[in-house]
Amino acid sequence: MALKTEKAEIDGIQDVEAFTANMVQLADISQQIWQLYSETHTPDETAPEPDPMNLAPAFASLTQMMVQNPEAMMKASMDYWSGQMAIWSSATTKMLGGEDTSDNLPNLTEGGRRFSHPQWSENALFEYVKKSYLLTSQWTQKLVEDNDRDLGLMERKKVEFATRNFLEAMNPANFFALNPEVIEATVDQNGENLVRGAQMMLEDMKRGKGELLIRQTDMSGFEVGRNMALSEGKVIWQNDILQLIQYAPTTAKVHDTPLLFIPPWINKYYVLDLNEKKSMMKWLVAQGHTVFMISWVNPDERHKDHTWESYLFDGALAAIDKVLEETGTKSVNLASYCIGGTLTGTLMAHLGGKGDRRVKSATFFTAQLDFEDAGELQVFVDEQTVQLVDSQMDKGYLPAQTMAKAFNMLRSNDLIWSYVVNNYMLGKEPFPFDLLYWNSDSTAMPAKVHHSYLESFYLNNAFAKGAFTVKDAPVLLSDIEGPVYHIATVEDHIAPAVSVYRGARQMTSADVTFVLSGSGHIAGVVNPPSLEKYQYWVNTDLSPDSLEDWKDRAEMTPGSWWPHWDGWLASHSTKKVKGRQPGAKLGQIEDAPGSYVKARFDA
Repeated sequence: MALKTEKAEIDGIQDVEAFTANMVQLADISQQIWQLYSETHTPDETAPEPDPMNLAPAFASLTQMMVQNPEAMMKASMDYWSGQMAIWSSATTKMLGGEDTSDNLPNLTEGGRRFSHPQWSENALFEYVKKSYLLTSQWTQKLVEDNDRDLGLMERKKVEFATRNFLEAMNPANFFALNPEVIEATVDQNGENLVRGAQMMLEDMKRGKGELLIRQTDMSGFEVGRNMALSEGKVIWQNDILQLIQYAPTTAKVHDTPLLFIPPWINKYYVLDLNEKKSMMKWLVAQGHTVFMISWVNPDERHKDHTWESYLFDGALAAIDKVLEETGTKSVNLASYCIGGTLTGTLMAHLGGKGDRRVKSATFFTAQLDFEDAGELQVFVDEQTVQLVDSQMDKGYLPAQTMAKAFNMLRSNDLIWSYVVNNYMLGKEPFPFDLLYWNSDSTAMPAKVHHSYLESFYLNNAFAKGAFTVKDAPVLLSDIEGPVYHIATVEDHIAPAVSVYRGARQMTSADVTFVLSGSGHIAGVVNPPSLEKYQYWVNTDLSPDSLEDWKDRAEMTPGSWWPHWDGWLASHSTKKVKGRQPGAKLGQIEDAPGSYVKARFDA
């Protein structure tokens, strides 16, 4: 048995004096944590909303459906207890040194890397705890899925999301006394791991101003402008919403038509410029493109009056005009990402309806325009939850941590619980990872912009239904004109490929090239050719009703889709000109990446 069992004054502990001193230190840090929490959560605070996600109605409907099917419930219960008895019998036999009876056990998943420690399989007790949990988890999820089929789409998403998150929270690996790796570390290190973990928790609560802001990487290992967002360029124009970056050319000749990026403002743009090996900016410049990037402001109380149209006209359209002024061209190619693509869609519809030709082509990265089935984030959006979010924006903006928590909950096993154990129980600093640093570099959002986004798109699907207006005039997806390149990713849980495809098909006035990439919302986009990873499918025929039928007729190519897109972009630039130095006409304000992107709310 790997766990130490040598006898000392305290079982298993080799240095009782050191262990005692560490426990005293642990108690002191725990007191500091409690004091910080008490200071930031006053007794007269409004009581938290008991059902912030409005789950009760969905679970009430689910319960009613279960009650109406007693025979199926009885069979499911019998199957569950039969499985538990088989697991207990196998564990008892193993503890007594009997023959292996695992062939009689129910079919269970392995449980993933959270059960990778050998003791989860070698020690009969821990193996029983693991298998009992896995059986309960699988049984519960199947029970929900078998009974929620008659629920509405939103109710079904809510109960399945909440069930999964509850089960992930109950994973025995999350509990000190049930996790053999934590017990072993505590014995081997005389409790020093717990002291380090408590100190990290205190530091994370200080960063979160009383809320636990879990570190997912070594926060000191990265800095924007030092070892991230390093592509050479200048900020050539700014207003109170954005800074406009122009990247320096690395080729003697460049395509005449410039390329402007409209990134999301939910996260920061530099996911496209993480480092030299992963930088789409560096790669595009090397292909001979004049690249501009919008760097959105990280808003605070000063931006409380900004609206969706502020971001559209004072943001995207103002940047387009400045790019045209700087380059002397009559049109620009646009590239957009996520919510930046949703904004671009409304902009393109507005321009198309007016016959405005300032945009030659538009590219959409994992951007939703039809929100009928808009992915897992929908579980956070209904009329009640929108009202609750509004109440949290009393200062005129949505706090950065609120959005970060929502995204982390979508993958709680990977982005919450694994770090709770690694950081606070094992006392290990998380591994340095640039993408997770970017993920933790959260942004706020102006209240009116966020309300409009949730209500108009997620709640009402107004754009796809022809009910969205720009300057009081309705705009339609069919108003979007010109060549369009639409990229979706297979494993995207934020902008599901089926949802992106549905929106692309409604661009009936545009020449749409639809591309499906391997991997997910980030890795499927940030996939440099040099990595030789994943694959992509291309099919310009959008007549199939389903994405599956479209994919069956598409051509698959191994590797990155970037070269395919580069060829598409080149086809929409008629000639080459001398490389353009940043700010030749508008001037230079500061070096890229600029000051807006460096603003953090957890510093």
